[in-house]
Amino acid sequence: MPVVFVSHGGGPMPLLGDPGHGEMVAALQTMAADLPRPDCLLVVTAHWEADTVSVSSGAAPGMLYDYGGFPPEAYTLQYGAPGAPAMADRVRAVLGEAGITAAADPDRGFDHGTFVPLMLLYPDADIPVLQISLERSLDPARHLAIGKALSPLLSEGGMIIGSGQSFHNIPLMFQADNPDVQKINTAFHGWLDRVVLSPELAEPDRESEFESWAQAPFAGTCHPREEHLVPLMVCAGAARAAARRRIDYSVMGIEARGYIW
Repeated sequence: MPVVFVSHGGGPMPLLGDPGHGEMVAALQTMAADLPRPDCLLVVTAHWEADTVSVSSGAAPGMLYDYGGFPPEAYTLQYGAPGAPAMADRVRAVLGEAGITAAADPDRGFDHGTFVPLMLLYPDADIPVLQISLERSLDPARHLAIGKALSPLLSEGGMIIGSGQSFHNIPLMFQADNPDVQKINTAFHGWLDRVVLSPELAEPDRESEFESWAQAPFAGTCHPREEHLVPLMVCAGAARAAARRRIDYSVMGIEARGYIW
């Protein structure tokens, strides 16, 4: 199975017809056509942090509307995909083999980092879904290691999807018409593309770049807090190679990225 990273946009806005998310919606609605059908979707979501890695293990996850201030219809969205309890056991096992403690959470519902992109990628909701949390430390090396530990599941029918945002400074996302904001974002994405896409970059060097991501151009401006970037690091760890494809779209007028390994 491939590994996929998506920038998932602002809250439920991609599902509410917001014009600033039109490019993202179109990109995700067509992306799955180029991917093999998985047996299970393993979503590493920016919207779940825990002291140790946690894995959703319920058979029928509910919905977690982890946002506020949106129209009433944002709180009636439904994504009825089944959970994957057996795969949850397998995830915990492969993490444990790598020395990474993982907890099962049978009550965790689908947060918007999961249900928003999946409603666009796989609207039929007929593929089992398992969510994987970030560790609260957000340590890059740790999350690269988590990705490496998960990589055997790619040969067992599991598709790993990192759901975050390649640019995540919410105040600046409302200043898309500011040329300085665009220059800052372009500079950071230049670094990100080089690290993710360059086949000539040796894996130890790629990992070193991610571990020192805060030294990238305007890194702290584009990610005042890195929780939306860390799912990409899990993806890179799982893939252990350069991405084969870049997906370009804008979110609220700001350049954003998806990647496929």
